[in-house]
Amino acid sequence: MATVARPFTSHDQPLDRLSGTPRAHALDRWIFVLTAGLFIVITLVGFIPDSAMKLTLIKAGQRPPFPLVAHAHAVLMGSFLLLLFAQTWMMASGRCAQHKKVGIAAFVLAPLLVIVGFILAPTNYHLMWHAAQVAPPEARAALAQRIPVLDDILLLQLRIGVLFPLFLALGLSVRNRDAGLHKRMMLIAPAMALPAAFDRITWIPSSMPASPLSTSLYPLLALAPMFLWDVIRNGRVHRAYWLMLAFYGPAALLVGLAWDTPWWHATARQIMGV
Repeated sequence: MATVARPFTSHDQPLDRLSGTPRAHALDRWIFVLTAGLFIVITLVGFIPDSAMKLTLIKAGQRPPFPLVAHAHAVLMGSFLLLLFAQTWMMASGRCAQHKKVGIAAFVLAPLLVIVGFILAPTNYHLMWHAAQVAPPEARAALAQRIPVLDDILLLQLRIGVLFPLFLALGLSVRNRDAGLHKRMMLIAPAMALPAAFDRITWIPSSMPASPLSTSLYPLLALAPMFLWDVIRNGRVHRAYWLMLAFYGPAALLVGLAWDTPWWHATARQIMGV
């Protein structure tokens, strides 16, 4: 008996292991890998030339050597970004069991990264403050001009120090019950720290040090490919982005209001104990 051809439907497509829905496009699986890879590229483009320049100044005796905590921070952040890339790659390629095993490392790296970050900020501040006090007279004025800039940078460091662990904790807390929120928050969290790299890329537009506007916009730009693909594929804004906006918006506003104000300069130096 002849059979009637059945029309091809979405149910004939391979299923996504996380959601059980048809996997309609490769980017549904790989957009998170591409985003994690983009974070690594931004970090390398920002920090490699800047570090090379500073090493030259150190050899010439024009700036103090990097403190040990700076090396520790670089290793931890690099390790976290590589872990993030590996985790997204494993999920995109269907290695769910390996993803869960390797993901345990985040519970070690993340707290260490936050602790070291809170040590690094005052360490760098005090190094510059001390250098401004003991430098030769011809260099002292230039170094002293850097102190107000460091006051303002402390605002950005505090924003990162609050939002990075907050979003990371949220992402980790829902890993077993909300895969969609989990994977987005795990990328939104490190995006909060990207201003440190963007500010070191000298050939892109920047509002620094006059305004923190560029430091607030560039993390959103780094997340834009993932966000746009989400909206195109789902026809709506995922709640992960609304959660980000609920905290990131007020934080960015507070940084902008406090930026380069006499009150903040006095407060920053009181916090730093100088």
